[in-house]
Amino acid sequence: MTTAVTPAAIAALYQQHSRRVLATLIRLLGDFSLAEDGLQEAFAAALQQWPEQGLPDNPLSWLVSAGRFKTIDKLRSQQRQYATAAAWLLEQGEDAGLVNETERPDEPALLQDDELRLIFICCHPALSPEARLALTLREVCGLTTEQIARAFLQSPVTIAQRIVRAKQKIRDAAIPYEVPQAAQLPERLDTVLKVIYLLFNEGYSQSSGDKLLCAELSAQAIRLARLLQQLLPDDSEIKALLALLLLQESRRAARLDAAGDLVVLAEQNRALWDPQLIEEGVRLTEQSLSGPRFGPYALQAAIAALHAESPAAAETDWAQIVALYDVLLRLEPGPVVALNRAVAIGQRDGAAAALPLLQALEQQGSLSSYHLLDAALADCYRQLQQGELARHYYQQALAKTSQAAEQRFLQKMLKMFN
Repeated sequence: MTTAVTPAAIAALYQQHSRRVLATLIRLLGDFSLAEDGLQEAFAAALQQWPEQGLPDNPLSWLVSAGRFKTIDKLRSQQRQYATAAAWLLEQGEDAGLVNETERPDEPALLQDDELRLIFICCHPALSPEARLALTLREVCGLTTEQIARAFLQSPVTIAQRIVRAKQKIRDAAIPYEVPQAAQLPERLDTVLKVIYLLFNEGYSQSSGDKLLCAELSAQAIRLARLLQQLLPDDSEIKALLALLLLQESRRAARLDAAGDLVVLAEQNRALWDPQLIEEGVRLTEQSLSGPRFGPYALQAAIAALHAESPAAAETDWAQIVALYDVLLRLEPGPVVALNRAVAIGQRDGAAAALPLLQALEQQGSLSSYHLLDAALADCYRQLQQGELARHYYQQALAKTSQAAEQRFLQKMLKMFN
């Protein structure tokens, strides 16, 4: 023990690293519930001991050790009530030493991150694709059910039920907590990529709360994408996903003004964009598009690269962006892609060209709870000088978002019609 630490610092450590501790505890204990209890016990012990005794040399290793052995102690005390506890303790070995976070003798050299390992476990093909995503985002990434519901455009109750059923399936089917073999990785890869993508999106634009950006979530997603690329270095969609994340991340410093208010892409100070991230992202994009086949992440990365390489908003190649969205919509049809394509068409051809496309999406109904569709409609009507309709849709958008920075932006737009 060396440096003293405050409860606030422990809370920050929990926010930044608790899911890494949880992932390692799940590997060591082999059970979600035991690991979750151990995580809470470990941080409770840290709150008691660290302010007086100081910060451990390796805080994460200390937390893993505390969580593991407090769980073992609890199971030992429950031996009479739970017949399996004694057998479990014998399997674990009571003489096991303190957990060293860097010692993972049972894992392949390329898969040394417990979070990534746990993502693959949660993405087991025995679970439905929807359950895999919800479970992984909740248990591995630490998103709330409300945040996950926002990402899926579904209700929190539906998401909560999906997570409960996924845990029951893992338990009832005795799905092993093990690293998948190389041959098993491809069948889980699509879901893993989507998890990392959704995790980054929540960090890039949080679905609710006072903060628009959460740098920790975005950094976690980029780190996992890099680890995944190390695991499968020749996969073009992994390169494309990493490229997309880096290109989006490059704009972080320009997305809010000094007051913390949202700055839209066209008005951002491009001098604040990170040139190193752009350079790496563009290079990875080119690599992902160089093969005979490419997927949706490569197309999204190519769109992001066109924005990143435009010296000014007025010089953006909207024709090329629309062409890429055309291909993306054929490859991965969906209402959000269709919305983004309509917005790009509006940039290329004017609001009158985008409006019927947006109206069709509104009538379709699948984006009825998505505030960005209302915001896009409002923007079209504003450009077409139809003030009452613009006001209506800005109000609709405002009512559908619980993100403070977005609310302030929409309120500012509404003031134009007062």
